[in-house]
Amino acid sequence: MALNSNMSVFSARTSRTSLSSILKRYSPSERDKTKNAIINKVRFEMPKQKGLLEVVTAVEERKNFELMNEFVNFLNENMLEDTEFLRIFNDAYTVINQLSPKFSPLVEALISQLWTKRSPECRKVYCDFCLGMVVAHNKYLEFGIEKLIKLWIPTENTSDQWFNDKPSPEIQEELQAIHHLLERILNAIPMAFDATLTAIETLFPYYKRPTYSIVGYVHNLLKLLEYKPMFSDYVIQLIMQKMVILDVNAPRSAIEEMESDDEDEDEDEEPEMFEMDDCEKKTDKTNEPMKHAIAHTLDICMLKLFEFIQQKSSQALSTTDIERQQKLAESMKFLKLLIRAFDDVILPIHNTHHVQFVIFYFCSLKQSLAETFLASLWDKIRNPNCSAVIRQTSVGYVASFLARSKFISINILKHYLKELCSWAHQYIQGCDQYRSNGSLKANIVFFSVCQAIFYVIAFRSKELTGDKKSLLFLQSLHLSAMVTCNFNPLRVCLPAVATAFAGVTRAYQLAYCHTILERNARRKLATVYANDTATPEETLDTFFPFDPYLLKMSSKFINNIYLVYQASDVDEHLTPTPESNNKSRKRGDSEMMDDHDIDDFILSDKRQKLASLAKSQEREAQFNYGLSPGFHV
Repeated sequence: MALNSNMSVFSARTSRTSLSSILKRYSPSERDKTKNAIINKVRFEMPKQKGLLEVVTAVEERKNFELMNEFVNFLNENMLEDTEFLRIFNDAYTVINQLSPKFSPLVEALISQLWTKRSPECRKVYCDFCLGMVVAHNKYLEFGIEKLIKLWIPTENTSDQWFNDKPSPEIQEELQAIHHLLERILNAIPMAFDATLTAIETLFPYYKRPTYSIVGYVHNLLKLLEYKPMFSDYVIQLIMQKMVILDVNAPRSAIEEMESDDEDEDEDEEPEMFEMDDCEKKTDKTNEPMKHAIAHTLDICMLKLFEFIQQKSSQALSTTDIERQQKLAESMKFLKLLIRAFDDVILPIHNTHHVQFVIFYFCSLKQSLAETFLASLWDKIRNPNCSAVIRQTSVGYVASFLARSKFISINILKHYLKELCSWAHQYIQGCDQYRSNGSLKANIVFFSVCQAIFYVIAFRSKELTGDKKSLLFLQSLHLSAMVTCNFNPLRVCLPAVATAFAGVTRAYQLAYCHTILERNARRKLATVYANDTATPEETLDTFFPFDPYLLKMSSKFINNIYLVYQASDVDEHLTPTPESNNKSRKRGDSEMMDDHDIDDFILSDKRQKLASLAKSQEREAQFNYGLSPGFHV
């Protein structure tokens, strides 16, 4: 009995040991090394008398497929030497016309051979065979193109030869040969266009794949546009679609949390440091990878796109008027392509954070490009046939673009403020305010336009109140009529926007909003609360698409053209208290104005009255799905 129990224990241990050895995991690189070692030890010899030509003869004359199957196994199981490679492909080239569909296993084995790392002679003979094969037999076209495009994706073995977005010289040489062959096929076969479109969409790496896989693929897609610009519309839209997937899977809150955690760790490691030492040890973090893996992939892809746009816009500096006109026409054509991709891919998606900066950067290159983009958005806003969601989102883009773009001239800023105000006044006049439904849902576009006006005026108040002419312009907008209408747009605005706008309009006697804000606050205070949780009135669901750019490496293209909020003169005369200076604001905290900032906009004799207003706004912010409007000095 004891013997049996000992035997059972022994057998159990043995089975667990053998099972663990069977289930031992190997990395892809280790599997490749093992496979190569086996191939070097066990090699299927190819009889000289039974080469490829003999295989073709046996199938054609004697219907003997056995030799072909053996030859296919030989090709699949062995790493050919260059001399064998040259002999086989030279023979194959001489019988291209005979390699009908019955030779499919043989042809596919030949096309699947590794060729990019071989000698120039081997590359040439492979390319000649592959081109001749797909021209003579369309059946192999899709297979051949798919094999070529698969070579665009870097493997784990070559990952160390990609530095962020740039391949090593060796990889560049290999990719050049691949693209040259693909270009020859596209030039020779019109049908190859559709096959290429299908392949590049099907083979695009999954968004959770390593960064080098996705970036390598994007690199090659943009390389394709250099010699085949006919793919531009489709490729740019495809890249935008995939980058939107990356963007929505790298939420702003997650990025800020991971980056702020990293900063906190750095502070904990060096708690004792002189101020001068701290200044000396500050390093440029723009070259550091993002802590969030998907955000890092998105960062490098954005860098690739920015560099592509920069290169495209800086080709051959124009000297004559004809060259400048031609360059402008090309830029306009590319902008329309970007706008189509923006309309189809980005605009319908709520709350993307970074992809839209591609068009932001391109518009910064020339004022006319920015005007065209704004005009396309304005057309959607005033088009009643557009859905309310698209119109509302377009309003958000116009407001954020006007507020954040350094490159926008003051004339364009005033033009769109005037257009927005004219539209809002016409809307008010066209509605019977006493009988019409004043709910947020029924008037969502109107309320969005009003908030956009308030937001832009508050954000760009320094430029819009800098001289008498600008103040006269603001007076011509009749802002008071807008805020005092029965729709009461201030009641649905984000608290920070309403408060900042009220401060500017009060200082320059453009409108008196604080009475309205007090009345709105009293209404909200009268709301029934449950478990000390506020259930406020409706608040406009808003996001600011050009909120601060968080990606590190690609931010160098945005920082110089991006406007950070600057307080107007009415704010600057207020001396901050020591308590406010000591307030620390962690990275990732909302840029919504804190209590002190809000207080700056309010007359001292009304501060006590509006204490409840600030508290209600603080509660209401918990229910707001919009991002920060960025009012922070």
